[in-house]
Amino acid sequence: MGDLLGVAVLGAGHMGADHIRRLDRVVSGARVVAVADPETDRAEEATAGVEGVSVHADPEAALDAPGVQAVLIASPGPAHEEALLAAFARGLPVLCEKPLVPDAAGALRVVEAESRLGRRLTQVGFMRRYDAEYLRLKTLLDSGRLGKALMLHCTHRNVSSPPGFTTAMLINSSVSHEIDAARWLLGQEPTAVTVLRPGPSSNAPDGLLDPQFVLFETSGGALVDVEIFVNSGFGYQVRCEAVCEGGSARIGDGHSMVVTTADGAREEVAQDYLVRFADAYDREVQAWVDATVQGRVTGPSAWDGYASSVVAEAGVRAQESGAREAVILAPRPELYGVR
Repeated sequence: MGDLLGVAVLGAGHMGADHIRRLDRVVSGARVVAVADPETDRAEEATAGVEGVSVHADPEAALDAPGVQAVLIASPGPAHEEALLAAFARGLPVLCEKPLVPDAAGALRVVEAESRLGRRLTQVGFMRRYDAEYLRLKTLLDSGRLGKALMLHCTHRNVSSPPGFTTAMLINSSVSHEIDAARWLLGQEPTAVTVLRPGPSSNAPDGLLDPQFVLFETSGGALVDVEIFVNSGFGYQVRCEAVCEGGSARIGDGHSMVVTTADGAREEVAQDYLVRFADAYDREVQAWVDATVQGRVTGPSAWDGYASSVVAEAGVRAQESGAREAVILAPRPELYGVR
């Protein structure tokens, strides 16, 4: 046990509980030593059967628990900035679920705080970068075999939206994944956002303008469109097609099982992101543990988290204005390299 990386998990909700299970049963080289959640009963339930773990209502108490060497933040987005700064103060490496911080100003404060340390401590949980299909598409685009990328067509559908889900969250919660994936796949920054929408689906709760069509322009001249539909009623679907000068490549079609019976054939559709991206989450957390044990930080950076928040804010402005909204990023600190 002493050779395993001791991890404090902040947040024991849907995502946090899954990460606790993953660290305890799937990932090698780490163990959960502390969990914090304001609802300690929920934390107790999530850690049932996990040996040697302490439960706390206060996140900082979990960070200070014996044996903590790294932090996985899976609490609601508004709590991330305080938790990240507390981890920085203790020199603890962090895997932070997206968003890094929901608002761009807060995300920039995190970037600046990490820059003052002079070293990276943060990996942001954009798990699509660890999905096998996305990795294949990234490799293909980087190889140049299809020539210059011209467009990305993206689809993001959920069965239904949770209580309290707002129109702005279509962009800053759901489409944030496509924002990061597009930046990563293309190696370009979004420069402007336009949002269009049909009449809302009758499946959408009152007041939620769902679905929507989001269009990003990029620094390299590519266009990225996203159909976001969080109350499709039938399944969780994520697809991406890259259209290039010399061909196209599409992912997301073959991630299901076909069941054949006497009544016919039926294709199963994932109902949840934890099902569709289970392997990606496993690879993401394993990569974080492996790098942390070696004293390295890899994967999406705090700057990537900040950039996603800036683009998302422009998208929300475009929702409200109905106009094309520019994306303006702060100067990129040297710590995060040059694009």
